[in-house]
Amino acid sequence: MFADLLNRLIAPQPERLPQPDAQVALAALLVRVARADGDYAATEIAKIDKILAARHGISPFEAAKLRGQAETLESEAPDTVRFTRAIKDAVDLEDRTAIIEALWAVVLADGERDHDEDTFLRMVANLLGINDRDSNFARQRAAKRG
Repeated sequence: MFADLLNRLIAPQPERLPQPDAQVALAALLVRVARADGDYAATEIAKIDKILAARHGISPFEAAKLRGQAETLESEAPDTVRFTRAIKDAVDLEDRTAIIEALWAVVLADGERDHDEDTFLRMVANLLGINDRDSNFARQRAAKRG
């Protein structure tokens, strides 16, 4: 399953991902941002599960299973540029803004804004076609929601 998805992600011109693959790829991006500071904290894991359950309308058990798949994919995934490009191609602009808000929610889950996570998220937002202003608004919304 992951080999086919990874091959599509690293293709020179990746095709639009079908929904199940897009879900795993998005979850893997959440995992990647949580790991950006070298500390994959339990609070971040819980936040990822909560986001996945709410975003996809699935149970907490199914969300944890999806996150487990995403952790495997993230560890095998190509560089962030190609990985994010595939997600950008698979997701509409409005949903990409929601993705940035979800990423900020994961970054803020442990109560600390780490420089590495901030830098990583700024790069990802740019790669997803989200400007700094909209990313900042997404961060503010994520902080309010807690």
